[in-house]
Amino acid sequence: MIKRHARSTFVFLFDLLAAITAWVGGLLLRFNFEWPVHFTHKMLMVGGALLVVHALACRVAGLYRGMWVFASLPDLKRVMKAIGLSALALTLMVAMDRGEPALPRSMVVLYPVLLLTIMGGGRAAWRMWKEHRLYGGLVGAGKPVIVVGAGTGGAMLVRELARSPDWRVVALVDDDRSKWGRDLHGRPVTGGIDMLPETLKQYRVKHVILAMPSAASDALRRATDVAVRAGAHVFTVPALEDLMNGRVAINAMRPVDIEDLLGRETVQIDTANVSKMVCGKTILITGAGGSIGSELCRQLARFAPARLVLLEVNEFALYNIEQWFRVHMPSVPLSTLAGDVKDAMRVQEIFSAWTPQLVFHAAAYKHVPLMEVGNAWQAVRNNALGTFQVASQAQRHGAERFVLISTDKAVNPTNVMGASKRVAEMACEALQRSAPGLTQMEIVRFGNVLGSTGSVIPKFADQIARGGPVTVTHPEVNRYFMSIPEAAQLVLQAASMGQGGEIFVLDMGEPVKIVDLARNMIRLSGYKEDEIRIEFSGLRPGEKLYEELLTDAEHTRTTPHPKLRIARSRPVADTFLDEFTQWLSQAGPVSDEEVRAGLKRWVPEYEPARH
Repeated sequence: MIKRHARSTFVFLFDLLAAITAWVGGLLLRFNFEWPVHFTHKMLMVGGALLVVHALACRVAGLYRGMWVFASLPDLKRVMKAIGLSALALTLMVAMDRGEPALPRSMVVLYPVLLLTIMGGGRAAWRMWKEHRLYGGLVGAGKPVIVVGAGTGGAMLVRELARSPDWRVVALVDDDRSKWGRDLHGRPVTGGIDMLPETLKQYRVKHVILAMPSAASDALRRATDVAVRAGAHVFTVPALEDLMNGRVAINAMRPVDIEDLLGRETVQIDTANVSKMVCGKTILITGAGGSIGSELCRQLARFAPARLVLLEVNEFALYNIEQWFRVHMPSVPLSTLAGDVKDAMRVQEIFSAWTPQLVFHAAAYKHVPLMEVGNAWQAVRNNALGTFQVASQAQRHGAERFVLISTDKAVNPTNVMGASKRVAEMACEALQRSAPGLTQMEIVRFGNVLGSTGSVIPKFADQIARGGPVTVTHPEVNRYFMSIPEAAQLVLQAASMGQGGEIFVLDMGEPVKIVDLARNMIRLSGYKEDEIRIEFSGLRPGEKLYEELLTDAEHTRTTPHPKLRIARSRPVADTFLDEFTQWLSQAGPVSDEEVRAGLKRWVPEYEPARH
């Protein structure tokens, strides 16, 4: 504290000295550096008055709140404010002066100009000296890097990296032609993104940083593609929202990953409506340790629920999500329960004990080939029977909402997994119709989520790490993708909007060819396609080339949210629940072919794939 006051006093004295120097220097300039002896008395009187005014002006302008080592535009504005007040006082003195000799009118210009030069220049010189002392030794150190983007993000990044011992910015590229040939903090802007390979070669650089936090995904994808084709390692800066909120710094860089290139925009949800649905409620999440289930838990915890009841059959997954909450959100009331949704007694016990008001049913078997051969009956029991048991208990215990996490594979299914999820949807629709005044049954369909357990991206990453080959089923196979947080947020949005019985379909964007996904991951890992081979293994049991989100027989209508639509599926027969539960009650074992025949009965559009 004492040291800080001493610095402020030193700066204050400097500013007073600046005022004296500007006043005396201005008079010397006015009289061609010949001292006007006859003016000495008036000079001292007016100079003394100016000194008092200037001292007060500096205090009013708040000049001593900033640190000189970080002197910047706001500090210059404060300096100009103080000088303006001081110059105004001098102007009034000149205007009211009636004595002899008269105050020179030229001092109204000379005094503030000199004062600005001394005060502003002194601060700039101090910052330059301090920065040279602190960071001057870093010039020429660190790995050379090219920055893509000479806008605000690029300027912030160049300034920050000048203080880093790890990186040394040597040049920038930007598609804005008006910036070509100019310098940004002393670094040249050499041309557009297409010139990046030549710039990398010219400066012998192997690293590229994308400083485009607000750029569209196609621009990011293009810049990344140009960089990786040139053999560079590509990094990116945090998202603009994170920078603006102060959660991360501009120099908190990370390697570009495949999620950055898939074109998913930030989701905006009606947080007030979601909060109204969640706040103060007891919420049951089944499959709480899975990819979607665990993210739903995290998202729900943001809205102050009374309690989260986590149900998971996998002990290790349940342990992981419990530990996450203990570390990151220990204040959230939590109950972690092991149990199987197929176990009717356990499900009933949980509902009786906790009486949840909201239920998010994410428990499911979802791996298509695995469920297709040898596990078909287990897929049906877990996905269809498990859903029916949880949904019916929710209805019996008066839950407000039951939300089924479904899949795009339930549309025109070609596999047991998809058909079993469609039957689960039908069970929810039938329960809603049987008691419309009780629990609101809502269904949310979406496609693949990035990085989920068993998904293609972790598989490709593992294959690349082992040196390949990367196995893709078919050159034309494509899939829809969205991020796990995006999917979870849209599930909450759909749940808060539902009136009961709707099938919400998430906007999955454009489908992505899996072979293109593999190629991009290979390049982002720093390899060329001739170093990591891609092999086509053929479609696996139950797989189809193209996923669909809606069947031809369904009609959709819009919702207030641009990324959600509501599908109207064909009506479920009145006898469905009785026949369906009777079929599922058989002891088994039931062969795969018998399962397919039964599913075909309930889901006429189901056509098992033949490979």
